[in-house]
Amino acid sequence: MNELQTILSDSVNGLLAERVTKALVQKAEEGDFPTALWNEVEANGLTRVLVPESQGGAGGTWADAAIVLKAAGEHVAPLPLADALLANWFLVQAGIEVPDGVTTLLDGAFTLEGGKLSGEAPGVPYGRNAAHGVAIVKGEVVLVPLDGAAIEPGLNVAREPRDRVVLKGAEATAKKTALPGNAMKLYGALIRACQMAGALGYLSSQSVAYANERTQFGKPIGKFQAIQQQLAVLSTQAAACGVVTDHACAQLDKRGAEAAFEIAVAKIRVDDASSIATSIAHQVHGAIGFTYEHGLHFATRRLWAWRAEFGAGSEWAAMLGRETVAAGADALWPHVTAR
Repeated sequence: MNELQTILSDSVNGLLAERVTKALVQKAEEGDFPTALWNEVEANGLTRVLVPESQGGAGGTWADAAIVLKAAGEHVAPLPLADALLANWFLVQAGIEVPDGVTTLLDGAFTLEGGKLSGEAPGVPYGRNAAHGVAIVKGEVVLVPLDGAAIEPGLNVAREPRDRVVLKGAEATAKKTALPGNAMKLYGALIRACQMAGALGYLSSQSVAYANERTQFGKPIGKFQAIQQQLAVLSTQAAACGVVTDHACAQLDKRGAEAAFEIAVAKIRVDDASSIATSIAHQVHGAIGFTYEHGLHFATRRLWAWRAEFGAGSEWAAMLGRETVAAGADALWPHVTAR
């Protein structure tokens, strides 16, 4: 890590470790948005990591953003931190001023006519709590206030707000960008992959700690070879996902939209790992891991929910498969080794 990344890591992990308690997450699942925590996150500039310093941001890279995204996943922060971070980056790409307050992503079917946005988006992260939404319509990044939107509340399996947002002729600010046509899905997949990598890290550390505390037959269960083998697999999966998401972010900094291959691979790898890791974590914890009172499920339910968002791993794998077949056999090896 460089100096900025060290400061950023200490800041975000220190804040979330102290503020995101089990009680806070439980209240959030009951519908109580943690406004005080959001205000601290925003005051620390964590939603503006990718915003230039001239616009009040940190002027960071995607490698820097990965630190924040992983921390949000590891500490199961019940906030649209990742979504706001990406939304603000979209605005920067379009030269639109980044607003204060909660901003979320509008991934849906919209039309833009005369500076007015109409349409709907299902499953909007924290739509009910957001002051603004960011959509991409035919190459234009669109910033729209949500105070006049019709919002139908919904929840994912992790009980995070995923609301249906309907807009009819809402006044909006829009500007053309050079973002790829699938920018919302592509970069959305990256932020979810990074969050999932963080949550997998939590499962690994939590499972190791529990195995060293829980005793059976007079000794910690972590001393049994079968448990050690499972923990080794879990730790390997978490480590691999940390590496693959870091690589995807580094390639995005280096090559822009040409890093689509690395982003797709990251989402595929993390989705696969989530199935393996959640199974092992719950087996190691035994019955207590399935209770609501224990905090393990906060991470596992998010992993199950996030792997379906912005394209499941199977969708990205199918896309890569089609591209590979279309390019022909002779292009496969050069394409892989170029990375």
